[in-house]
Amino acid sequence: MRIVRALAGYPEIPLHFPILVSVSMAINEPAFAWLIELATIPGRSHSVETIRTYGEHLHEWFDALEQSVMDWRTVSETEIAYWRNRMLAQASPHTKRPYARSTINDRVQTVCRFYTWAHQRGWIDVLPFHFVDVRVKKRRQSFLAHVDPSPGMVAANVLTVAENERLPRALRVDQLRRFSGRLKMPYRLIAEWALTTGMRRKELCGLSVAQVPETAHLNADEQPLMGVALTITKGDCPRTAYPPIQLLDRTHRYINEERAPLVRRLRAKWPDYRAPSELFLTRQGRAISKVQLTRVFSEAFRAAGITGSGHWLRHTFAMTMLVRLQQQARETPDINPLKIVQLLLGHTSIQSTSIYLRCVEMNAPELSESIAWLYGALVSDGC
Repeated sequence: MRIVRALAGYPEIPLHFPILVSVSMAINEPAFAWLIELATIPGRSHSVETIRTYGEHLHEWFDALEQSVMDWRTVSETEIAYWRNRMLAQASPHTKRPYARSTINDRVQTVCRFYTWAHQRGWIDVLPFHFVDVRVKKRRQSFLAHVDPSPGMVAANVLTVAENERLPRALRVDQLRRFSGRLKMPYRLIAEWALTTGMRRKELCGLSVAQVPETAHLNADEQPLMGVALTITKGDCPRTAYPPIQLLDRTHRYINEERAPLVRRLRAKWPDYRAPSELFLTRQGRAISKVQLTRVFSEAFRAAGITGSGHWLRHTFAMTMLVRLQQQARETPDINPLKIVQLLLGHTSIQSTSIYLRCVEMNAPELSESIAWLYGALVSDGC
């Protein structure tokens, strides 16, 4: 079993749409039908990233079935449990690390979503999984957790495994300094954008030169932040990021002193070369991809002796911004700190943002130092 990506020229199929095919290159029709329905039905369409993720989850499942010479329509709960247990016992072939329980649950839930759809469409007669009642302190709403009227009870998929809640953590000032010191340009500049705006990898890599506003006419004391409209976002929901004026100044220096000379050198070497519209480029003149950014950030964290990932920069932004807004709310009670952070992060649900409230309570001492640095030295002088 393998995944191929749809090419341009097929209007009814989104570009790069994941198509599962067997070793004989036969299309997996039920998987294709489910994914295309999720991707194209108006009012229910999912983002490209979500469809890609679902496709990868289904690929892992159907690949396991193909290796075991099993028909997907005849499996029972036992086979799905066996697949789940194998992930619990083995390391990921890609990362060489044990699978996170949340990752395993995501895969199991995707497979169960697919079977629920197949049951509704008449592809199968019986669902190969069931629910059990469990008592929880805090309910996490999801497709596979239906709220029971009794207090604290949910009907949970029996195939999912228990997860210990992992709260996000903000990076300390010393960690931020060590991490930044391991980065070269333009990755150090990208890290500053992530840290001061909370932008995701997709948004950082999709930022274009044309989106960087001019700052020469602005007074940083009067207008310390400037709105930048983002068009490439998760779920393609436009929103605005607010980088500091000093960061925009440093970005213009990168454009003029590093990006432009790089483009000129490459055009002198290859006359047909045309620079992409993206702001951040590799030494080969290509737009930096999410995969490259993840790799470079991961290597920098390891070199700095820090456990973390690029997403921790977003967590740090969220928590420091929330604390700063909470302080401001004492003088301006009309503002809603959590709602503002939700908008800045681009969360569709405030439930996703509310987790930072508990994080702030648990990490208050560290956050006070991070706030002073993030909105002082970093904004004023750079990393």
